[in-house]
Amino acid sequence: MSVARVTEVISSSKKSFDDAIEKGVKRASKTLKNVQGAWIKDQKCTVEDGKIVEYRVVMKITFVLAD
Repeated sequence: MSVARVTEVISSSKKSFDDAIEKGVKRASKTLKNVQGAWIKDQKCTVEDGKIVEYRVVMKITFVLAD
């Protein structure tokens, strides 16, 4: 039997939503062991002078706790 935990992570990128997701998962994996998945809860972007300057994602990271 496994026990999992979920934590919320906010990540950003100047490139894209996909890049923000990848950066968030990569960074979470450095601290959390056994990361199993991510659910994207929200997406937002910052706009300046009519152009998108930053993409942000709020995600729930699921990781399995050690037995």
